[in-house]
Amino acid sequence: MKIIEQAKLIEKVADDKKGENIKVLDLKGVTEIADYFVIVTANNVPHIKSICDEIERALYSKGLKFLRKEGYDEGNWIILDYGDVVVHLMLAEQREYYGLEKFWREAKEADF
Repeated sequence: MKIIEQAKLIEKVADDKKGENIKVLDLKGVTEIADYFVIVTANNVPHIKSICDEIERALYSKGLKFLRKEGYDEGNWIILDYGDVVVHLMLAEQREYYGLEKFWREAKEADF
């Protein structure tokens, strides 16, 4: 599966699970951390975990397993690292406080 297809699938799954304010940042040429960040806001801890679980299932069905997962137990900011695509699932408070879009303002929003 191509990297852009991974990002698109993650965006679709998050949208299907009612994730909000979904942004896919194209980081190519900005950093070597990843090619894409997918940033999603969830309403509460069960919602964020539900989105996370569904993303994992969808990518696993395509033969992809995350390299690292952080924050699942706390559930207010979960990071799924798929190498070239990193998923940030956040509650609104964390998203506003940490401002990833502002921090990575040089990145363009992917246009699928």
